[in-house]
Amino acid sequence: MRLLSELPTGESAIIVKVQGYGAFRKRVMEMGFVPGQKITAVLSAPLRDPVKYRLMDYEVLLRRSEASMIEVEPLNPRLHDADGDEHEEKADTSAFHHEDSTIAENVSDHIRTIDVALIGNPNCGKTSLFNIASGANEHVGNYSGVTVDFKTGTFTYKNYRFNLVDLPGTYSLSAYSPEELYVRRYLRNNTPDIIVNVVDASNLERNLYLTTELIDMDRSMVIALNMYDELQATGDSINFKQLGEMIGVPIVPTVSRTGEGINRLFDEVIAVYEGKHSSVRHIHVNLGKEIEPAVNALKDIIKRDQTIEKKFSPRYLAIKYLEKDTEATEVLKEIPCYKELEEERDRQTAKFEATHQEDVTSVITAEKYGFISGALAEVLTRSTRAIATTTSIIDAFVTNKLFGFPLFALIMLAMFWVTFTVGAYPQEWIEWGVEKIASLVATYMPNGPLKDLITQGVIGGVGSVIVFLPNILILYFFISFMEDSGYMARAAFIMDRIMHKIGLHGKSFIPLVMGFGCNVPAIMAARSIESRSSRLITILINPFMSCTARLPIYVLLIGTFFEAHAALVFFCLYFIGVAVAVITAKLLRKFFFKQDETPFVMELPPYRIPTMKTAMRHMWWKGKQYLQKMGGIILVGSIVIWALNYFPLHSNDSSTPEAVAERETAEASAATAGSDSAINFAEDSYLEMLGKAINPVMTPLGMSWRATVAVIAGVPAKEIVVSTLGVLYTGDEEVEESTLGAKLTSPNPITGKPDFTAASALAFMIFVLLYCPCLATVVAIVKETGSWKYGAFSVVYNTAVAWVVAFVVYRVAMLF
Repeated sequence: MRLLSELPTGESAIIVKVQGYGAFRKRVMEMGFVPGQKITAVLSAPLRDPVKYRLMDYEVLLRRSEASMIEVEPLNPRLHDADGDEHEEKADTSAFHHEDSTIAENVSDHIRTIDVALIGNPNCGKTSLFNIASGANEHVGNYSGVTVDFKTGTFTYKNYRFNLVDLPGTYSLSAYSPEELYVRRYLRNNTPDIIVNVVDASNLERNLYLTTELIDMDRSMVIALNMYDELQATGDSINFKQLGEMIGVPIVPTVSRTGEGINRLFDEVIAVYEGKHSSVRHIHVNLGKEIEPAVNALKDIIKRDQTIEKKFSPRYLAIKYLEKDTEATEVLKEIPCYKELEEERDRQTAKFEATHQEDVTSVITAEKYGFISGALAEVLTRSTRAIATTTSIIDAFVTNKLFGFPLFALIMLAMFWVTFTVGAYPQEWIEWGVEKIASLVATYMPNGPLKDLITQGVIGGVGSVIVFLPNILILYFFISFMEDSGYMARAAFIMDRIMHKIGLHGKSFIPLVMGFGCNVPAIMAARSIESRSSRLITILINPFMSCTARLPIYVLLIGTFFEAHAALVFFCLYFIGVAVAVITAKLLRKFFFKQDETPFVMELPPYRIPTMKTAMRHMWWKGKQYLQKMGGIILVGSIVIWALNYFPLHSNDSSTPEAVAERETAEASAATAGSDSAINFAEDSYLEMLGKAINPVMTPLGMSWRATVAVIAGVPAKEIVVSTLGVLYTGDEEVEESTLGAKLTSPNPITGKPDFTAASALAFMIFVLLYCPCLATVVAIVKETGSWKYGAFSVVYNTAVAWVVAFVVYRVAMLF
């Protein structure tokens, strides 16, 4: 793929795509620059600009700057002979025609590709539409901040290949929030063929404000009037066809939850792309008799720079510059006449403020909402019946100051109880299957390192983690249901006052709750917090939220030592993580970040019953990620742990007097000390030496050297903790019990005591809960904060806190 401006003289090409927007794109397409059309570079001017091109049996001149906006696929490439002269390859005509045919096929693929960007408010169903159209498995959350980066998907419909981009939810195209900036910069740096503006039909007035800004940008657009069933359920009706004709944008009713109207939506996208839709026309949202002259004056100055006009709507830039928008200012500073533009803007602003009590931005916003109200008055018929909505009825209890907190606690407790109790049944089935596979391998494979690798490294390591897949799936099902139903936004609402006490606000609560699933996307979700200091604090305390990677550790040890009180212990672990996060937030706000009060503005979406398909899709997607970890980092980690535990190979002759004496001395010393932490270079593996060398630091927490090795192995990924224990204890041939839990409670053959007790198991879980985040989380912290210092702080601070809290818990537990 090349740009037309790069096409050598005498060469031909097929037009693939016309970039740019609005008037420029429309003008050149009307001249015949349409996808699939053959074009030839005929002649360059003496100074290389402009260039004469031939297409459709006529010739046209284009500047290279304009030609650079047109993508082409070259045909008939020129070759160079030994003398450096250019000539056209004609020797093997059959080969040439075959190659030309192949190029034509490739071009055919390109010219039938439509790039579509989905843009809309949070909670408008945009990501649901993306999922059902593309078949992607992106998570859908019923609150702001779920989609914090763009997602891409591809699908084919009516011989067109659609490249779909799901952009973050945004209320406008201002420069207030990270989402708004992201969408603006995407539209600045990319040129989607069509924008699909997804609008919530049940909240039209608010959603259409973003539509007016997209109209200002003068991009090809189709509106998806989503959640149309909710509009109909209220008894309201809308003449969407008339509204589309009024604003010059086709409108299609859709219900992305069920897929209704999706095919018709993309039929309209194709029609707009091909320039065949009768409703399409560019309108100006009138901003009133005071603002319009100012916008026109600025627009006329901007239009003098033709390079700006090819990528941006002059009107859009004029409006944003009049509002003193920082991003628009940065763009316009590059034009030669910026000084004149700035003086005109200041003159117009001073003139307006001399006669009005409001600033320009407020008036522009009011005029746009006035335009929306006027349009809806023509096409929207409101129902006269009074309806007590389900949302208001449920909120009367859920957000009640008396019932809100106990209800939230009960929901969390029930979630943990079901995760442990219901998940125990399929967990036992998987455990039985893993044992049978291990038994078959042990019975039929010949003895040797390969057998040990498979039984101890692969099956012992990966098998000990995969048994917890049902618990992971159940927990994610609950989290998905709460997010998609709208309850999570209510949780943020009722928690706002508590969050305010620690120097944050309710919007920080969403990323923290998401941390119970995975800390990495939760940290990314903190982008939706406007205040930098609040965003940094939220990111730094997020690793204390117990992610599902730690869940296998809890299930293993709670099931072994606290089965009778499993749900309560689960709840207490999560509560401790939250409590440490709260204390840390208070300390960070007091000593590192000055007080930064930001308004808590967050939409409370209506309650929606998530479809089972959506919940199961999200649950399976997380399960798939978990299984991919089985075959990736956990498998590799298990093999590395096994190798370190297997090597170095020591002499098999352990019956010599020297060896017997050395072993008896070590065992006697260990038994006397009540520990097996003395390093024996003649007998110990590399892993055992490492664990025993570091173990003195961890002994005060009740940890054996095996437990110490497990927490070290868990630094890259917390799932490896259990797989490491599986490898270490599977290799212990003196322990006959088959389950890992039974092996943890069996007496150590050297010390005569179990490596784990109830007190040490509790301290172990708390240490794993609080110590340094996994590698992926540390990388996310560095990326989102823009500094490696915050990543280093998280590693050092979290580990120190983990040691102190685990020490206190262990000593207190020993008293009981």
